[in-house]
Amino acid sequence: MTESARDLARKLLADNSSGSTATAQTPVRSVPRSRPRRGPGRQFADHPDVAAAVQKRAMIASLYEQTQLVNPLFLPRTGPNDTVIHVTEPRLAGMDLVNFSAYNYLGLGNHPQVVDGAKKALDRFGASASASRIVAGEIPLYEELERRLAGIYGVGDAMVTTSGYLTNAGVIGFLLGEGDVAVCDSLIHGSVISGVQWSGARRINFRHNDPESLRSVLRTSRSGFDRALVVLEGHYSMDGTVGRIEELAAVAREYDCAVMVDEAHSFGVFGDKGHGIREHYGLPGDAVDIWMATLSKALGSTGGFVAADADLIGAMKSSAPGVAMLTGAPAPAAIGAALAALDVLEQEPERLTRLWANAGLFHGALSERGVNLGVSHGTPIVPVIVPGEIRAGYVSSTLLENGIYSGLISSPAVPAGQERLRFFITSEHTEEQLTRTVDLLTETIARAEQIPDSTVDR
Repeated sequence: MTESARDLARKLLADNSSGSTATAQTPVRSVPRSRPRRGPGRQFADHPDVAAAVQKRAMIASLYEQTQLVNPLFLPRTGPNDTVIHVTEPRLAGMDLVNFSAYNYLGLGNHPQVVDGAKKALDRFGASASASRIVAGEIPLYEELERRLAGIYGVGDAMVTTSGYLTNAGVIGFLLGEGDVAVCDSLIHGSVISGVQWSGARRINFRHNDPESLRSVLRTSRSGFDRALVVLEGHYSMDGTVGRIEELAAVAREYDCAVMVDEAHSFGVFGDKGHGIREHYGLPGDAVDIWMATLSKALGSTGGFVAADADLIGAMKSSAPGVAMLTGAPAPAAIGAALAALDVLEQEPERLTRLWANAGLFHGALSERGVNLGVSHGTPIVPVIVPGEIRAGYVSSTLLENGIYSGLISSPAVPAGQERLRFFITSEHTEEQLTRTVDLLTETIARAEQIPDSTVDR
């Protein structure tokens, strides 16, 4: 923690430390002299992450107050998270914004057929399953969606869950333990990292998308562990790169490793039918051991799923605490929406065609202007690197004031000095929206480069 963060934490503690709840009958635990007494409700005020977050919020608030720019974080809106959104921020005068912050890749989040699927499930089964599936939470919609997903992946079974994040964390927490290892791509999602921590296993990273780096890691470390799980992504959400699944899985097999692939941002996006990275590479279902994806991205719903061998899925349905046994079953409306989204994906293949045409147009135009797009591969995720929190914030806010909204990403989500605006391209963006954004973005970045920024100018 920085000295200023420590000072802020101490001030917060001092402001809230008056009064004691101890009585004569309540023994008071001794407090180390190096740590100030905490008042009621302030037990975590000196936690490094809490203090750092407080400091960062204060810095951001001060920055936007001084510059009179609009804070793009937690921007309130009305209506669906569509290609154009209506916001209620007073300084934007309730304007409509062209939206690049939603991973609603195929526009299914508010598609009439998908919304109707959610409504029908809501009317039939209510708002909640009101139990875990194993104790009276089971409804036929789960089996229907799982059967379709297992068929798409060519595997024995699938399991739907309430959360994409908890799917990764819960599955890894269930499968690995002490003495095991998760070997992860260096850009793997935080949900995987949480799962490894939960499991008690060791985590080792290899260089992003690098089969030789994976081979080197496994050559030197595989013999020291019992089970080993190599964890990859089909489409990396911060960098817009495509996972080299076939090559990396082949290396993993050389060293007796299982393989798990996170398809959160590739299912519904890759492949001729939108069936994900397996279809994109033409892989058999058993090319990896576990296929994971979310329902909240291209399918326009919420939740997650895993597809794998039937025995493995059966064990997770009955025994995995984080995703099945000790958690409520997914909301019926979410499953109804996902089933309808699969129907639309099949009925309207032109959505995929438009998505990739738009991605190519946007990425290509920015590349021609010399904009820093990092290591992205021309997919519907386009990171625009603007080093420095102040500069990135300036670009994001300037776009906002001109009717364009994109996600502002800073540390710890990405390393300091790699701040960026992340553009999710969808099938529903128009050519005019894309070209106007390219023009404005290019001009704004050029101005931002003239702004001193202590986070990168050292």
